[in-house]
Amino acid sequence: MNRKTNVKVVTVGIFIATFMSAIEGTIVTTAMPTIVGSLHGIEIMNWVFSIYLLTNAMITPIYGKLADKIGRKPIFIVGISLFVLGSALCGLSDEMLTLIISRGIQGVGAGAIMPVSLTIIADLYDIEKRAKVLGLTSAAWGIASVFGPLAGGLIVDTVGWHWIFIINVPIGLGLIALLQYFYIEEKKIRQAKKMDIFGSLFLMLTLVSLLLGFQLLGDEGISLAVMALFAVSIVSLILFVRTERRAEDPVINLQLFNNPTFASVNVVAALISGFLMSLDVYIPMWMQGVLGKPAGLGGLVLAPMSLVWMYGSFLSGQLLSKYSAKRIIVIGLLIILLGGGTLVALPQQSPFWLFFIITGVLGVGFGLAVTTTTVEAQASVPKEEVGVATSFNMLSRTIGQTVMVSLFGIILNIANDQQLARAEIHDQDIMNRLINPQTALQIEAGLRTELRQILFNSLHWIYVAGLLLIIFALIFSFMVGKQSKRVKLNGQE
Repeated sequence: MNRKTNVKVVTVGIFIATFMSAIEGTIVTTAMPTIVGSLHGIEIMNWVFSIYLLTNAMITPIYGKLADKIGRKPIFIVGISLFVLGSALCGLSDEMLTLIISRGIQGVGAGAIMPVSLTIIADLYDIEKRAKVLGLTSAAWGIASVFGPLAGGLIVDTVGWHWIFIINVPIGLGLIALLQYFYIEEKKIRQAKKMDIFGSLFLMLTLVSLLLGFQLLGDEGISLAVMALFAVSIVSLILFVRTERRAEDPVINLQLFNNPTFASVNVVAALISGFLMSLDVYIPMWMQGVLGKPAGLGGLVLAPMSLVWMYGSFLSGQLLSKYSAKRIIVIGLLIILLGGGTLVALPQQSPFWLFFIITGVLGVGFGLAVTTTTVEAQASVPKEEVGVATSFNMLSRTIGQTVMVSLFGIILNIANDQQLARAEIHDQDIMNRLINPQTALQIEAGLRTELRQILFNSLHWIYVAGLLLIIFALIFSFMVGKQSKRVKLNGQE
């Protein structure tokens, strides 16, 4: 008797895998001061985060293609295995360079977890149920944003920072066993077509040079290295497109971009994700630097957004059975526009509690818009391209985040520098001391008040830029078709 996939158990496994990947960012951030104190190397500590994001983004579209070509199950298990290997090596690291290399391996594994898990969800659930299940995966990110800092602090203070990585090993091995037994995937018919190796290499080179270029741009501004990286990304992109047009089985079928719905939902996803960086990075800075709140409270303001995001995802599932994806995306974007507009209009001494309401409202908008763009990206392509479509949607969001976090950093630095020059304040490090609650009180009271006004004005321009992103997203959302090809369970329309 042939066994069938246990949908509930596999869904729980996907939730755990997503949570394991999501909590990695928040838990490592909390532990980083202790890690630096143990391994030293503060001058290269940013690479602990950067290498993870770069390798993750670089490999994501390749996994999407392999998931379509070979199968979801083997690629998912390979991704979790690499993540577990990277985690074990991170936990065993005794110097910063070793930790950075191990994080790169961890990122290569993580590059499979999100896109392939979302692809499996697309296989197991029809359109309406899929959005609700995606709400559960969104909940994993929300729970991780709250639980991660707490767990990170507890682990570091008790058994040591190494265990924030080592704890992934038994969880990952358990997941592999669970998927191996309970997830029964139909065997793929092996195709004789050659793997698009050159296209894959050019795509990875394009992504690495582009994302690294924007990261350096945010860190040090325009430089020869930045211009060289952008030049490499342009040349490799041209070579990638030429290769894909001739490839027998391209890693990304360029014909997908002839579909206005597929193209537009991915642009919308990138723009929304870019705006999200203005919240994740700069709301805590607002709380600490402008309002003078402790670091813990600064991050806690974002918790309503992460948790209410899940409700927005559930709501999108209900609305998809009644309305077009375009309408739901527009509603979500209008809610985000309302929240973003409120941030632009807020005065400097806005009450702390008001930010909980604003981020909660934004969470509903994100849940509606982001979930629907994912579902629509999957639904707008043939079933055999769902893996590629899902991974490209994830890649679009990563690019949007990476590009905008760099541009927001440039906006902040320019605005701060101009205002400090006008105020004839020449201490280059004073803004760093202001946004750290432990050092802010060391600044003379009158000067501290002036600096908080400067920081508030600079943050205002970041949210003006963020508002423009949402306006552009609204424009692109009108290109989403009213009815796209709905790919449902077992190929039924």
